[in-house]
Amino acid sequence: MPQQPTTPDPLRVLHERPHECARQVVSPSQAVALAAGAVALVLFLIARPIATLLVLNAAATLFYLAHILYKARLVYLSLERPACVSVTPEEIRDLRPELLPTYTVLVPLHREAAVLPHLVAGLAALDYPDDRYTVLLLLEEDDDETCQACQALSLPANFRPIVVPHSQPKTKPKACNWALELADSDLLVIYDAEDRPDRDQLLKAAAAFRKLPRRVACLQAKLNYYNPRQNLLTRLFTAEYTSWFDLFLPGLTSVGGPIPLGGTSNHFKTGVLKALGGWDPFNVTEDCDLGVRLHKHGYRTAMFDSTTWEEANSRLRSWIRQRSRWVKGYLQTYLVHMRSPWRLFRELGLDGFINFQMMIGGSIACFLLNPIYWVMTLLWLALRPPVIQHLFAPLWVYEMGVVCLFLGNFLFIYLSAAACASRHQWDLVKYSLLMPLYWVLMSIGAYKAAGQLLFRPFYWEKTDHGFFRPQSPN
Repeated sequence: MPQQPTTPDPLRVLHERPHECARQVVSPSQAVALAAGAVALVLFLIARPIATLLVLNAAATLFYLAHILYKARLVYLSLERPACVSVTPEEIRDLRPELLPTYTVLVPLHREAAVLPHLVAGLAALDYPDDRYTVLLLLEEDDDETCQACQALSLPANFRPIVVPHSQPKTKPKACNWALELADSDLLVIYDAEDRPDRDQLLKAAAAFRKLPRRVACLQAKLNYYNPRQNLLTRLFTAEYTSWFDLFLPGLTSVGGPIPLGGTSNHFKTGVLKALGGWDPFNVTEDCDLGVRLHKHGYRTAMFDSTTWEEANSRLRSWIRQRSRWVKGYLQTYLVHMRSPWRLFRELGLDGFINFQMMIGGSIACFLLNPIYWVMTLLWLALRPPVIQHLFAPLWVYEMGVVCLFLGNFLFIYLSAAACASRHQWDLVKYSLLMPLYWVLMSIGAYKAAGQLLFRPFYWEKTDHGFFRPQSPN
């Protein structure tokens, strides 16, 4: 029978660390600052509209240039001094099975009946002693279809279904927190329903933790997709994901910045995760937030050389829902940790603070600013309105804008192509030329997220899986 914790508290972050919880979207001081800034902006626009717009445009252009150079530096560092922890076959062979750390594998499930048999088969085939790892299948109480599918399966002895009672917020991190109380293992990893981790990933993580400093409390595996050629969307999605996990995050690791974790294949020291209260149940991108919180409390995350293969979202509407949730979670994370900028600066240090601003705040800003500059470019090409000419009248602003337009777009298209080439996905390289179309979709998702943050901040937009059907060989 499904097992439940006796006295779980899935809201520990709210109860024990309310200043680090997204339950309150905007703090009173943030509300005052935003309101004051909005009023001041309106007054300046009324009094000096062109001068105000010129200052805003110059600031945005400076930000763009800084963001381009920052991302370029991360990629350079990721290539110059690889930061991913590598585990050799000899190190794996030296691991004695009886001395391996115990593992808990959390798999949150919601409307995943279709992929459940493949999931169980994949996790049962992990190259790790069965008596050293336990898989907890987290079932939602009101998800009858998945619960029935689970009951129909003959689960291995080290698999345990856990029923998560229906309650608000109904989010993945709340379900994980519910099961975290059951975990008495040394290490813990979270996988999504459609994941296909490398068979030796648990062994590699155990070996990596053994040789890393004690303050490394989390290992992030690389994520990639097993259906990159399903359609154009999955091709572009794969190029983006490969750039993020193979180039940008290793570079961020090399500079010691806080790592916005991926939603899966995070390997934790269980005791540290419990000490932090687990995941924030109100943050819909709980992985990003947890990566920042780990760093604030003195722990570090390392990337390691193992890959988990996922199903790339192949349907446009579902992709936008997924993207808007990711961006909304980034907004939540940014607002939560910027409630006290000076406190965050002290906790992260100068370098960490800059990395946080660029990776979390900077990513959001780009998504929201891009459409404004696309519209301005089209208006200039079609109508040549004088106001746009005034905004770029200072030569230095114009020159920076040209650099951002040409160098920035070229750089990110090139990096997408280079990332695909690094994975020997040569047939995907040419699709990097279409990345600007993909960036339009990213901005659509970002604006949807910004609107949803105001009216449905904790709503979890479920990503549906099971659309990929591999063709059978003839």
